Amino acid sequence: MIRRKFGNSNLQVSAISLGCWIFGVDWWGHYTDERAVELCQFSYDQGITFFDNGDAYGNGRAETLFGKFLKESKIPRDKIEIGGKFGYDFYTDPGTPGSHKERLQDFSPAFMRKAFEQSLKRLGTDHIDLYMAHNIKLPQFRDDCFAELEKMKAEGKIKTWGVSVGPAIGWREEGIKAMLEHGAKAVQTVFNMFEQDPGREFCEVARATQAGVLARVHDNSSILKDVVKIDTTIEKDDHRKFRDQSWKIYGLKKLELVRHYASDHGMNVHQLACKWLLQQPALTSITGTFLNEKEIAEACQATSKPDLSKAELTEIARNYARDWDLGPDAHPCDFKSSTDPKGMVRSSYIPPPVLIA
Repeated sequence: MIRRKFGNSNLQVSAISLGCWIFGVDWWGHYTDERAVELCQFSYDQGITFFDNGDAYGNGRAETLFGKFLKESKIPRDKIEIGGKFGYDFYTDPGTPGSHKERLQDFSPAFMRKAFEQSLKRLGTDHIDLYMAHNIKLPQFRDDCFAELEKMKAEGKIKTWGVSVGPAIGWREEGIKAMLEHGAKAVQTVFNMFEQDPGREFCEVARATQAGVLARVHDNSSILKDVVKIDTTIEKDDHRKFRDQSWKIYGLKKLELVRHYASDHGMNVHQLACKWLLQQPALTSITGTFLNEKEIAEACQATSKPDLSKAELTEIARNYARDWDLGPDAHPCDFKSSTDPKGMVRSSYIPPPVLIA
């Protein structure tokens, strides 16, 4: 397993990591306690040591299940890296199970400390390696919050901190500002071969500020796992119900246009999706939505597959910029934005305000 650091921080993690959100909500099907522990153990056996979690995933359930795995596996704590998140006050606003609606958030230092201690109890540990502000927006940025994170790092409670931007794709300004102005060492965002921005911009800023990027939705919501067909039914509890039909119709057309890169290098398209991401500058880890052992193994095996050539990477970038010559309906979905009056902007690449030595 490849291991990478978040820039110049002291935190090194596996380049493939397991997104534990699947244990907190049933958007990908229900995972029993036993099944969650099985998948965590299988991941570790494949070389995964970084497990990305969050207190809001199932209002603590995902953390509790990972704590169960830690206890039962007896793996030494220093052999595992835990990613945690804070900011959702589900103690006051628990929300509705299965809902995608945003809930009450609190990024005050006092709430963060309270939430952190509760996470430690559920996880059964005394520290969290990477602690991230969960879906924080520009109006919620607070100097005292970031200062408190630095205090926690000095106390040894965390190793480093960052921001996870979302829930939808976008929030370019949040990721850039967190790294450039506040010293965040990690930004987590939707980032994949068919939705390359703002992930590319974040990688450029991360290179300049010596930080790292975490890619989620690495598979373009399963298109790049080669499991979606044109007649695939999206159930009412499936998270992909919020995708428009262009995602599926044109995603499948794009898939056929990139399939040859996979076969040319002796891998499947899921592994191609992982390999492409792993070759992006400043990409630290893929926090994957891996639903079973097959998907976990494929991603881990991708790390040892041959790299794409510079010419191939350039060709993919050019085709992406032209929407693969499939027309305007094939363009990636609009970005969410805190700065645009409409709250949405057309997805595109915008060079960030950084200089890379």
